Amino acid sequence: MTVLDKVNDPTDIKALTPLELEELATNVRDAILNRVSQYPGGHLGPNLGVVEMTIALHKVFNSPVDKLIWDVSHQSYPHKVLTGRKEFFTDKDKFSGTTGYTDPEENEHDFIRVGHTSTSIATAMGYALARDVQGKKENIVAIIGDGALSGGLAFEGLDGAGTLNGNLIIIVNDNEMAITENHGGIYQHLADLRASKGTSANNLFKSFGLDYRYLEEGNDIQSLIVLFESVKDINRPIVLHIHIEKGHGYKPAVENKEGMHQVFAPFDIATGQPVNSSTNIVRSYNNVFLDFMEEKLAKGDNLIAINAAIPMFFGLSQFAKNHPKNYVDGGIAEQYTVTLGGAIAAAGTRAIIFQNATFLQRAYDQLNHDLALNKEPAIVIISNSQIGGTNDTHQGSFVYSQTSNIPNVIDLAATSEEDLFAMLNWAYNQHEHPVFIHLPEHTLENRPTKITDFSKPQYEVVKSGEKVAILGLGAMLEKAENVAEELEKSGFNPTVVNPFFANLLDVAALDKLSETHGLFVTIEDGTKDGGFGQKVATYLASKGIKTLVYGADTEFIDAVPKEELYNRYHIRPELMATDIIEATKESKGPNFFKKIFSK
Repeated sequence: MTVLDKVNDPTDIKALTPLELEELATNVRDAILNRVSQYPGGHLGPNLGVVEMTIALHKVFNSPVDKLIWDVSHQSYPHKVLTGRKEFFTDKDKFSGTTGYTDPEENEHDFIRVGHTSTSIATAMGYALARDVQGKKENIVAIIGDGALSGGLAFEGLDGAGTLNGNLIIIVNDNEMAITENHGGIYQHLADLRASKGTSANNLFKSFGLDYRYLEEGNDIQSLIVLFESVKDINRPIVLHIHIEKGHGYKPAVENKEGMHQVFAPFDIATGQPVNSSTNIVRSYNNVFLDFMEEKLAKGDNLIAINAAIPMFFGLSQFAKNHPKNYVDGGIAEQYTVTLGGAIAAAGTRAIIFQNATFLQRAYDQLNHDLALNKEPAIVIISNSQIGGTNDTHQGSFVYSQTSNIPNVIDLAATSEEDLFAMLNWAYNQHEHPVFIHLPEHTLENRPTKITDFSKPQYEVVKSGEKVAILGLGAMLEKAENVAEELEKSGFNPTVVNPFFANLLDVAALDKLSETHGLFVTIEDGTKDGGFGQKVATYLASKGIKTLVYGADTEFIDAVPKEELYNRYHIRPELMATDIIEATKESKGPNFFKKIFSK
């Protein structure tokens, strides 16, 4: 029987001896490795680094009366193991029973559902102010990683915390890394604080009006307990700057801090190497823009690639090493990277900004007010514009309805390598508009394209037919072709269209098609509300023509398999084909609709 077997609630930790606490740390680390090595997608390195700190927190504080508020949740696995959820890490059959993030609906020891970073201090401030108004006395503890300090919300939280006249404990968990290496002036400051063991006269946290203490031994349970005991029930806000080791206790994670930050495939715990890994190098959409940028730089062009702390998702890590003067990592600060990239473009240098859809939503105002209002000709490459594929904290299905409703922008969706190159090449050589390009979320596809000029909306008919026109935006063009094949089994000969544009309508093409087509169908990899299909349907409704709009409902989607979502939203070829056939049989409806299908 292990010590972890005896811990079913944080109260069980309080009676453990120092030796038992050390064994518990080993047990918790083993549980995390057990789950992440078999259940892909989990965050490993940051969680391993905070095992001792989490044990000490629960040893000293009285959760859930005292509130432990975790930033971004990349560090919350040990907390979950110790708060009644260990079976989700030890029992393979129950791995799916918990998410990688804190969730108040899942457990009383969690206080916010969060998958985006830099939120914990502001959240903790809210709990502290509510506590004070209610006359309560509990401790409010915010835990934030050093990487998250690059986000603007973290600074706003620190600024607000400096005004508090009461208990607030802010733990800066400093493992010297974000997902990858940190970028920004604050990290030199943290390095100076570490080098001086917290005694440097130059102290950002104190300048905000906060008390400050430093602990070098951040993976030593007893040192942590002493520190936390000394600030428990403190009557003022304080920052505890704790130096820990990312991946602590597991050699492969310590030696490969970036690669084992998050693990996307099962791996052998003994070696840290992926199970059944392939050495085959497969060309992807990343190669299209990486090759494009290399070609431009070889010609001596002025070009800067910009991203917000996720270079590995776009294959930019090697580009950054090869071209340090042509690359900016803005840290976990999407707002900054968008405004920065727009200004670079306005100043005459080509700027290509790389964003993940779920993080880009944090910079909506900058896309709108800075980039679009000023017509700054930056190029924004957007990944993860898709329905499903992850949980509700990292949901990419909202992005089209956001980006496609900003004026002065050309919003494009690629479906193939040729599409992407044509869009990128055109965007690079024009200076009139910001251009958004959504990457298709499927393996690299090759198909010829006739459209190379995107200065005005142009649709491409990829299959000519009659009566039914199916428009598949971006990655959904393949779905449109599959629907057409299903309809052909029932004697239909539908037209298939690649619309390219998420925000602008090729009204000339729609007008021409409406002369011979009585039913239009749109398919998009995002929410229907405010999306591409509704724009088409609104325009065609004025002509008395019916449009079936396919996409996601406006809802949060938590870890639902994509095929299940396609069933829910009828985005399966056979389901759409059935819907379309039924629609053509309707006896009621616009006269033109009946006229077309009575022929």
